[in-house]
Amino acid sequence: MKKVIYKFIFSNIFGWKIVGDIDESVKKCIVIAVPHTSWWDFFLGIFSRTILNKEINYVAKKELFTFPFGYFFRWTGGTPLNRYQKENKVDAIASIFENKEIFRLAIAPEGTRKKVSKWKTGFYYIAQKANIPIIPVAFDYEKKEVVFNKAFYLTGDSEADIKILQTYFTGVKGKVAENSFTN
Repeated sequence: MKKVIYKFIFSNIFGWKIVGDIDESVKKCIVIAVPHTSWWDFFLGIFSRTILNKEINYVAKKELFTFPFGYFFRWTGGTPLNRYQKENKVDAIASIFENKEIFRLAIAPEGTRKKVSKWKTGFYYIAQKANIPIIPVAFDYEKKEVVFNKAFYLTGDSEADIKILQTYFTGVKGKVAENSFTN
């Protein structure tokens, strides 16, 4: 019932559609969502994963997980991340994949909602360390589409792989269009 309600709101009221899906055989992956220009992106992700009936998780700064909002963020699949603790974040996050049967981790490679000219690369190294694919997902506010592309398997050439991944987002406009990623 929740899926039907979410789909009605997403499609009929907001006017959005989902293009593509995550293949059922992909149980573990990094989902990169681009562009990330607004808090609305979070809700697009929540609607999309519910409509597709796919478990997709995320990590966020631990400050978001305090009372009363912490319950909401955990309920929606969030895990707190201490950004100031002196530990290797790539290793810490990659180790989560070892202990889970299904874990699809959503990450915004821009690392902020502000305009950036270069992605942070942690998502790539997490995927490499965990030996999992990356699924590029575009939040296109101009077309009102959330586009799930096919899984991309890393070659080990980070520079070339990231250039290829960035091509999935050419021309995609975020909610705050001037902050959209351009490659």
